[in-house]
Amino acid sequence: MSNVSTTMVQYSELLNEIKLHIRSAHAKAALAVNSAMIQLYWNMGKMIANNQALFEGRNNYVEQLANDLRTEFPDMKGFSRSNLFYIRKFYQFYSVRQAAELNKILLQNSELSVQQVAGLSPTDEISVQQVVALNKEIVSVPWGHHMILLDKTKAIDEAMFYLQQIIEHNWSRTILTLQIEQNLYGRQGKAITNFNTTLPEQQALLANQILKDPYNFGFLTLEAKVQELEIEKQLTEHITKFLLELGKGFAFIGRQYPFKIGDKDYRIDLLFYHIRLRCFVVIDLKTGEFEPEFAGKMNFYLSAVDDLLKADTDQSSIGIILCKSKSKLEVEYALRGMNKPIGVSEFTLTQALPTELKSTLPTIEEFENELNK
Repeated sequence: MSNVSTTMVQYSELLNEIKLHIRSAHAKAALAVNSAMIQLYWNMGKMIANNQALFEGRNNYVEQLANDLRTEFPDMKGFSRSNLFYIRKFYQFYSVRQAAELNKILLQNSELSVQQVAGLSPTDEISVQQVVALNKEIVSVPWGHHMILLDKTKAIDEAMFYLQQIIEHNWSRTILTLQIEQNLYGRQGKAITNFNTTLPEQQALLANQILKDPYNFGFLTLEAKVQELEIEKQLTEHITKFLLELGKGFAFIGRQYPFKIGDKDYRIDLLFYHIRLRCFVVIDLKTGEFEPEFAGKMNFYLSAVDDLLKADTDQSSIGIILCKSKSKLEVEYALRGMNKPIGVSEFTLTQALPTELKSTLPTIEEFENELNK
């Protein structure tokens, strides 16, 4: 390699390294700015809430405050009348959790009073970080996401769940709205499983968290008497939406995945690999109600996958049986005594319109023509 080529390679490496540092610094600066703004809104919300008498039934005070702030700080955004109401609601909503956390610290350190905790210096044994950490998830999330949470969630636990998901998965506001509307909080970790008896403790905890009940396949439109193969086909055709519903970490391996035991050929409905769990995930689709023999069949599939596909560095394969309906007691009996980790969840679909109803509705072309008129 010539000296010129060597120099160009070195320069390219230098440029890439500098760009990496710039991006990292920019990201840290943006996070710091966001944290400062959220903390400002928290303090503003507290002051507005503490002067509630000025605002009760007299919205013109909020209007006046908004105008005065915009006049004083013309280059700053966020001081509209509607945003001031959000700021007040933001403080009132999360201050309940802050009070609970502060009480927990006081109970653990009964010799301290509230005033003492509030006046602690950074060098004290119960450090300022302990109190600041109460806001860690809150100050890490952009204000636009908070506005959605204030509009669409009712309970602190629900909001905190979504805050953690936003931070972990870097959700946009669109994805956050979709997940709230599909009630991820109410479905996450609700499947019936035997993970606690078939997996190590930490693996079982994570595996239980990734399963939902029910799974929402509303992005599919299928006939009422649809067969499993048609659902599989459409799920793989809509793989991006399917993976979003399954959750982060699933990598698609194949549909109707073939394997052979002795002289007989078998096929797995859907096969995935989960990056965080480091294991294969077998999904068996059933369009009807759960039957106990489904668990035995899944146990067989998992034994085969562990023998034929699992590497030494992989964890035990996990099975998920998805069915249209189930009896909790029947599932628990079916999974009892199984030595392979299996979870059972329901799934929901959007059924296609009946033919007679379709004929009464305008087509997209007809609808566009009417709009153009």
